[in-house]
Amino acid sequence: MEKADLKAIVKDWRLHAVVLIIVCVTEAIGQFAFKVGPGVILLLPMVYAFIIGLALFFTPLVSDKMAKNAEPLIVLGVTLLIAKIGVSIGPQIEALIEAGPALLLQELGNLGTIFFALPLAVLLGFKRESIGMTHSIGREPNVGLIVNKFGFGSAEARGVMAVYIFGTVFGAVFLGLIAGLLATTTPLHPLSFAMASGVGSGSMMAAASGSLIVAYPEMEDQIVAFAGASNLLSLGTGLFFSIFIGLPLTEKLYSLMMNRKVRKLKGGNPNA
Repeated sequence: MEKADLKAIVKDWRLHAVVLIIVCVTEAIGQFAFKVGPGVILLLPMVYAFIIGLALFFTPLVSDKMAKNAEPLIVLGVTLLIAKIGVSIGPQIEALIEAGPALLLQELGNLGTIFFALPLAVLLGFKRESIGMTHSIGREPNVGLIVNKFGFGSAEARGVMAVYIFGTVFGAVFLGLIAGLLATTTPLHPLSFAMASGVGSGSMMAAASGSLIVAYPEMEDQIVAFAGASNLLSLGTGLFFSIFIGLPLTEKLYSLMMNRKVRKLKGGNPNA
């Protein structure tokens, strides 16, 4: 970031005022929990802040310049979060080592997503867009992988960009809600959900682990440590997993499904 850009962000008092007001309002609202069957859905201030901020973006109160100035501040916030996680991981290092293979093999969970999401995407009528949409969680490294292999104007690139945008807008809210619900309705250990929250996105991990901490406050340090270590591993290994396993598997499954679909229709192009 250039010095001039930094000065512009610091001097943007309207942006800081809007953020401060949003924080005060959401913290004043506090957290809510309501039962859904045997489980609990937790509504945290982060969810309210997201909704209010998104709504204000479409009003004259937030200009395009303010939105642009806010982007580097998100990176700064995530950096502070990572620093906190690093401090939390140290005292829990023995527990992380005991987790062993469960933590190291977490990326295999992507395979389940591919087997579930790809057939659904094809069923909904998507063509090669479904390859970009379903081969991974679709964060920045995966966008780069798809664009590099298929080109920016390709159907695969349109698919991965759609998931990237959707995940950016709704991912944190979704994980924040679903983590608390599943943790309180299933017999799985809370730390398994902490590991699952490390999907390679700082905001999504924070939302999911925040819900888990509210549900299990006595395990806060362990939840933060497992979520942080899981997220770090996802960032380090997720791209390689996508390159060597996720993307080739998705392409192969797509080819098989389209060939079968073509045979049923007695004609057509499986690569359309």
